Amino acid sequence: MKNNLLYIALFLLFPVSVEAQIGYGKTVEWKKDVLLDKIKGGWAGQTIGCTYGGPTEFKYRGAMIHDQTPIVWYDDYCKDIFEEDPGLYDDVYMDLTFLEVMQKEGIHAPASSYALAFAHADYKLWHANQAARYNILQGIMPPESGHWKNNPHADDIDFQIEADFIGMICPGMVNTASMFSDRIGHIMNYGDGWYGGVYVAAMYALAYVSTDVPLVVTEALKTIPEQSKFHRCIADVVTYWKQCPDDWRKCWLEIENRHAFEVGCPEGVFNAFNIDATINAAYCVIGLLYGNGDFFKTMDIATRCGQDSDCNPATAAGILGVMYGYEAIPDFFKPALERCEDIDFPYTSISLSSVYDINLKLLSDVLQAYGGKVGRDTYGVTIQQPETVPLEISFEGFYPSERREIKYDLGTERSFDFTGKGVVLMGLIRQDVKDVGDYIARLEAYIDGVKVEDIVMPFDYIKRKYDIFYTYELEEGPHTLVIRWVNPHPNYAVQCKDLVVYSSEPATPIHPY
Repeated sequence: MKNNLLYIALFLLFPVSVEAQIGYGKTVEWKKDVLLDKIKGGWAGQTIGCTYGGPTEFKYRGAMIHDQTPIVWYDDYCKDIFEEDPGLYDDVYMDLTFLEVMQKEGIHAPASSYALAFAHADYKLWHANQAARYNILQGIMPPESGHWKNNPHADDIDFQIEADFIGMICPGMVNTASMFSDRIGHIMNYGDGWYGGVYVAAMYALAYVSTDVPLVVTEALKTIPEQSKFHRCIADVVTYWKQCPDDWRKCWLEIENRHAFEVGCPEGVFNAFNIDATINAAYCVIGLLYGNGDFFKTMDIATRCGQDSDCNPATAAGILGVMYGYEAIPDFFKPALERCEDIDFPYTSISLSSVYDINLKLLSDVLQAYGGKVGRDTYGVTIQQPETVPLEISFEGFYPSERREIKYDLGTERSFDFTGKGVVLMGLIRQDVKDVGDYIARLEAYIDGVKVEDIVMPFDYIKRKYDIFYTYELEEGPHTLVIRWVNPHPNYAVQCKDLVVYSSEPATPIHPY
């Protein structure tokens, strides 16, 4: 595997154009066995990375995992997780939901088909995915279901962890991958949240045609508008990697200082929790760059960056899996994978052993539809030069100005005074007495005495509304939010969590003197 420091030195001495290195516009061919090895490597990498980082997921918020902190691995690990904690593999079974839609309807299936499939699936979802699921079940379809004015979690990591399969069916076809990302990613995300998936899919697509990790990282970034926060953050990772290539912690600290402040996701506002796509993508890239092409080192660094520490190593390890193939994955990890290879992923009828051929079939369909070639035992494609997708910015002009801790239930009516131009009230329906009924709470929201929304809140966790109320449509100034529970039930309560207020200017810290 290539030593990236050596690569930098050689590049400075003997500069070669990016076009020559990647071969944009040229045709590349793979034998079937080589392509299947790359596909298998991608899915195996995701599964291994997700399992490896699972125990530390969101236990290290705004903190690195120390090198002396052991991370467990054993031969039955993946199998045990399949049986005991299947929800950990949301990184994978969400991809499989979309693959199943492609299997049934073809690669030209509309966004509505993908949206309805995951909205009606039986698995649990969180953040942008769950907010989008709720929107879809209420009739708000993509792209509106993922737009930041309809989804407070629009910049969250969700599409980023679900876009792997897009790059894996688009070998060398970065712009074709962006097209699929537009169709699928706007179901649940917008802006930087969408860019996370576009970028990941681009890295996977380029991993088929280059084994140069820094080149894949930087060329894939050309799909993202330079004006976006996402682009600035990843570009900073590359800059600090070049400045301090031997110490990923220095890079991590610089990125944390510059880019870790959460604006969108209300759970992360003024909090150490950060599920934002941008910062977690940065951790993936830190793993890739400082891992120097080494599978374990890449995965371990991406994990030790903290926050969403199962998703990030899954992404980084999956990209390396495509780049170098399954055969290059260290034998240490393979027994654990092989013991679960024939087990269907939770909520699907697809196992690892079956997804390889499914991936290859869909890849063949993409090649035939978008200018590639498929022979009896060969697959060919003209490598696409990355094109930048349109600029999208979520929460532009909105700054968190207050986070108010709320420690009480709504009762039948509650009033909240605040000053700003946007507000999110977090909360949920709590069951106080066990009830077998399928209860749905109905609420009304009033702003300054005017009714603005009828709210439907199912107790069912699968169908739940992620936040009680939100709006980004107010004039800057003092406002009163009133939430009224119109069908109270003695066995349930509307539990308010925190209130987040947005204003036109950032919050100013209060000094005691």
